[in-house]
Amino acid sequence: MTVETVVVDHPLVLDSLAVIRDVETPNALFRQNLERIGTLLIAEATQTLPTVSGTVETPLTTAAAERIAVQPVIVPILRAGLGFLRPAQELLPDADIGFIGIARNEETHQPEPYVNKLPDNIASRPVIVVDPMLATGGSLIHTLRLLIERGASQPLTVIVALAAPEGIAALEASGIDVTLFTAVVDERLNDSAYIVPGLGDAGDRQFGAPA
Repeated sequence: MTVETVVVDHPLVLDSLAVIRDVETPNALFRQNLERIGTLLIAEATQTLPTVSGTVETPLTTAAAERIAVQPVIVPILRAGLGFLRPAQELLPDADIGFIGIARNEETHQPEPYVNKLPDNIASRPVIVVDPMLATGGSLIHTLRLLIERGASQPLTVIVALAAPEGIAALEASGIDVTLFTAVVDERLNDSAYIVPGLGDAGDRQFGAPA
């Protein structure tokens, strides 16, 4: 089993990355630029989706056409992963959506699941997990194991805006076959398990801090 990490350093990705890192960026602008990153990363990650050949009738004649062979399943990890849901649905409007809710215990830094809503038919379909941050890897690994238990095929595709080396190492140690797409691999985690330099809490910066 392997983890293949693909860093998508497109200029538009890097430009939006600068915006979402900025502590002065308001929530609305943060969401807009996170979605911009999501659009570009998802486009890159879906380049290898299988297609089937056919034809389509244009106003003038018959033309050869390629269509996606099997619609993927998109799985955002709640709540921060919702930031990639709209670009995923815009690019893949026929994809099924599953939801996994994982909360991080701020004392133990361990994942605590609270939602598990997945489509019934995920076996033999491409599965794409989206979450803005890969920090310790605990929530992601828990999610991937839930998907594998439901029959998801490996390698699983994971899309994050930022990744920490420790999270990538945890993925590698998990034994799960993953292709990871990210805008950047940051320096490290701090003592509170936040990515440095990072961007803070991606959920809070999208939706506001909970009361």
